[in-house]
Amino acid sequence: MKIGVLALQGAFIEHIRILQQLGVSSPLPIRLPAQFKGLDGLIIPGGESSTLLKLMHSFEMFNVLRELILKGFPIWGTCAGLIVMGKTSSNNDEATLAVMDIAVKRNAFGRQIDSFETDLDIPILGASPFKAVFIRAPAITKAGAKVEVLAKLSDGTIIAARQEKMLATAFHPELSNDFRVHQYFISEFITK
Repeated sequence: MKIGVLALQGAFIEHIRILQQLGVSSPLPIRLPAQFKGLDGLIIPGGESSTLLKLMHSFEMFNVLRELILKGFPIWGTCAGLIVMGKTSSNNDEATLAVMDIAVKRNAFGRQIDSFETDLDIPILGASPFKAVFIRAPAITKAGAKVEVLAKLSDGTIIAARQEKMLATAFHPELSNDFRVHQYFISEFITK
């Protein structure tokens, strides 16, 4: 199994470390479009969405990746990665990949100082709560008919969803010692 992590900017090293701990042999940092060849899936990490999108264009990855995803290539976007995948995004000057039928609000919870951690009920992960880290996090403001909502905050804000072979989380599972979201991505999107 070959899983790549987009390594242009953001928290890619943390994802790679978790994948290694879960027994994924040689998770690959992806910096060029040719590196998509032979991958079984890709993680777009948290970081700064505008920067990620600009770099994806600079390295000529944007259209290649979009076409792969539309053909069913498994992908998971965390925080900024969720923004990059969404069909629409408020407060964003850059065009997104627009592959997942969700509307996204950037910095939905405020600035860096408003970052927080909370225990989430995510039924697909079992009964135990998941300690989630939100850093200048987005929120999903609208989910299309084909989108399955996986988790919400207590106020109803959508913060995790899936659509076909696409997974999106507004929080940073790579900053947790709980590897269940990574395990879910591997078992439900890569090996299934």
